[in-house]
Amino acid sequence: MIRAVIFDLDGVICSTDQYHYQAWRRIADELEIPFDERVNDQLRGVSRMESLEIILKQSKSGKLFTSAQKEALAKCKNEYYRELLNQMSPADLSNEVKETLLELRARNYRIAIGSSSKNAGLILEKIGLDGFFDAVTDGTCIIRSKPDPEVFLKAAEALGVNPEECIVVEDAEAGTQAARAAGMRCAAVGAAAELGEGNWQMEKFSELLGIVEE
Repeated sequence: MIRAVIFDLDGVICSTDQYHYQAWRRIADELEIPFDERVNDQLRGVSRMESLEIILKQSKSGKLFTSAQKEALAKCKNEYYRELLNQMSPADLSNEVKETLLELRARNYRIAIGSSSKNAGLILEKIGLDGFFDAVTDGTCIIRSKPDPEVFLKAAEALGVNPEECIVVEDAEAGTQAARAAGMRCAAVGAAAELGEGNWQMEKFSELLGIVEE
């Protein structure tokens, strides 16, 4: 029996891809490192520091960075990103997503966010979902990012349900891998659905309402 649904945030509940791209592009430009959509696609679902490592590997100069320099670069990227997030509003939450979430609540499903982002709280506040979910597990309370299952296991624990009673909704391959590692079934959307990564591949977010009742 399915008792809970755990959602990734970026690319699932709302889209902040453009802001991540702009912030990382600014960092890459400052370092004179090539950065394009191909590289950006490799950053989906992974932590900020892992993303930075991927970008630094694109450098043609061979320059080495100390741990302190990397921390400073990651902090700078997050500052750029948070500035861009201030543009967000409840208009960034689609009616389909909002209505689906409300219907899940009406059917007494437990719902949570399971995101590697350390900015989940800010994003939820901006789109009008602050305090809406029964639990929010994000990058501020985990040690290991996806594809490690920690974020989803902690979300299930916070909801008071067993992993096998959860469905994860994900758009990134790292996220679907994390769901499987947690012993949870996964409804994939976006890029993950195109790759056939989920137990279910969704074209529309509202398809979730039929999936949870199967």
